[in-house]
Amino acid sequence: MSARKRKLRLDDDDSMSSSNMASRTSNQKKTSKTIVRRYYTLIFLGFMIFGYVAIANDLKPFHLGGKAIDSVAFSLNFQKPFYVVIIDAGSTGSRVLAFSFHTSIINGNLVLDSELFHQEKPGLSSYADNPIEGMKSLQILVDKAKSVIPQSEWNYTPLFMKATAGLRLLPGHKANDILEVTRNFLKTSGFHLNDKSISIMEGVDEGIFSWFTVNFLLDRFNQHSSRSTVAALDLGGGSTQVTFAPDEENVKELNDNIYNISALNHNMSIYTHSYLGMGLMAARKGILVPESAAKNENGIIEIRSECINPFIKTTWNYGGQEYHIMGPVKGATKVFKNQNYASGEDKRPIVKFQDCLKLVENYTSTIKNKPIGLNKHEIYAFSYYFDRATEIGLIDPFQGGTITVEALHKAVLETCEYVNTEQPFTCLDLTFIYSLLKNTFGLEPKTKLNLYKKISGHELSWALGSAFNVLQSEL
Repeated sequence: MSARKRKLRLDDDDSMSSSNMASRTSNQKKTSKTIVRRYYTLIFLGFMIFGYVAIANDLKPFHLGGKAIDSVAFSLNFQKPFYVVIIDAGSTGSRVLAFSFHTSIINGNLVLDSELFHQEKPGLSSYADNPIEGMKSLQILVDKAKSVIPQSEWNYTPLFMKATAGLRLLPGHKANDILEVTRNFLKTSGFHLNDKSISIMEGVDEGIFSWFTVNFLLDRFNQHSSRSTVAALDLGGGSTQVTFAPDEENVKELNDNIYNISALNHNMSIYTHSYLGMGLMAARKGILVPESAAKNENGIIEIRSECINPFIKTTWNYGGQEYHIMGPVKGATKVFKNQNYASGEDKRPIVKFQDCLKLVENYTSTIKNKPIGLNKHEIYAFSYYFDRATEIGLIDPFQGGTITVEALHKAVLETCEYVNTEQPFTCLDLTFIYSLLKNTFGLEPKTKLNLYKKISGHELSWALGSAFNVLQSEL
């Protein structure tokens, strides 16, 4: 197997020191030498030695105890927190995540203490013709990060902004203009930047970082086997990523998309592929808007589609273009029994699922690289997968949950027979998601999907994985 080596380090080791960190650590040690602290230190060291020996010998019942010991050490100020700011410049919005970490006193690994999450819409790609206007939303994100990071730490705190599919889909000169304006703006933020801080993220990195985030928050890296890790499906606005650790029997078939990475001191072979244009918004446009579509005298494109209920007329703006979207002139109807009257019937306009599915499959059939073997793995799906499932009541919007592909299919059929003027694209979006999972990704009807927005209070996104990667190069 000629797998490619991806230069991503998502683990922690002694190389993570720097002159700044060393200086701050030295000052920290000096301030900790008090009489009261010595008393507690002696008690704590006894617990620490016991816990270290237990964990070093892989006594699993003591892993939780190790976390408790580390928490005590942190509360006694044995470790000083340090911070990373990641700005996710996505296609539909920009998000800031400000992370606080400390280094475990037990094993030297990074421990995530807290994070701030805030989002502003629309995304930077919406300002392609006026990049300076987009800096207003970035100013809000920077201010939010500063609100949770001590001012004395701003100059030591790395800030990285990575743009995803929204900018990847723009013409090169427009994307570069946005990046240049953003770079100049963030240089005045007060945070620490370098030459690589502002860039368009590769789809490969987006997939691997998302996968790392999910498995880190699920504590799967402590089980010493790539088989214990889960697959991560991330559905954004402009692209979608599929990432998992494949079985040996599937590695050769997936060879072109296999990357060797190091994750928390585990060397692993990971499959990841980013499908540009298969994000929910990009796919919506690709399915609805034929290549022959032309603007009217007002610069608006009018579209009729079999994936839109005949009753619906709505306006949609994507990539700076306004669309008037309607259902077919002679749309389908269905007779329903009226719930309010014992013998009453009601004829309603519907979307014929099979007609919409054909349009969707015409679009998704362009996908050639399929994630063979994905259905063998435990799967966590997030972003728009989660959003659309909550909107139709399949899972709890606060708790998340688990569904099957079969349950999703049933829900899509019901949704397409309902006139939803507030969410006119729900039938189309869910039909696309169902087709993507079943026909493109090869999932079975009984395959389970774990749908979550957060795990242990932390957002599921590529940002946390990116923060770990930043620490390897910055600290």
